[in-house]
Amino acid sequence: MLSFDSQRWRELRHCYGLATETPELLKTLEKSPGPMPTPGAEPWFSLWSSLCHQGDVYTASYAAVPHIVRIALTMATPIDFSFYLLPASIEVSRKTGRGPDIPGDLEQAYLHAIASLADCVSLHRHEAWGRPTFLAASAAQAVAKGHIDIAEALSNLDDDIIARIINSDFD
Repeated sequence: MLSFDSQRWRELRHCYGLATETPELLKTLEKSPGPMPTPGAEPWFSLWSSLCHQGDVYTASYAAVPHIVRIALTMATPIDFSFYLLPASIEVSRKTGRGPDIPGDLEQAYLHAIASLADCVSLHRHEAWGRPTFLAASAAQAVAKGHIDIAEALSNLDDDIIARIINSDFD
């Protein structure tokens, strides 16, 4: 896993350029891992917009995922649904050709983190989950087990789509 003080962050890219501020965002996340108080709260807003921008991912995305999963695995308190959904979304984007190849020096930690999403879901399974967390955790499970198409479908479910499925309304 790439350390927060590694000079490598200055070479990695995200949506807006070099990922020099990404370690600070991850440190902030580590200090406040609970559910977001309001939609669009920091540091999740900046992490999402820079690492998985409109479905595109970047080399910094692959370096950040191991930290996001590590933080989730070390928390004994409820975590935000983005701990599941951002890594799952990054992997879906990678597997569907919306990002570069994983740099060799980041590959092992990244792939281990993706596989560890199943452990993360298991660790936090006793928490009360609203619909967004349940869907995000389910997508994370799907990604961890290699079911990219199912993860993508789960990530796109909303109340309208769920109602249409229940009512068999596919027009």
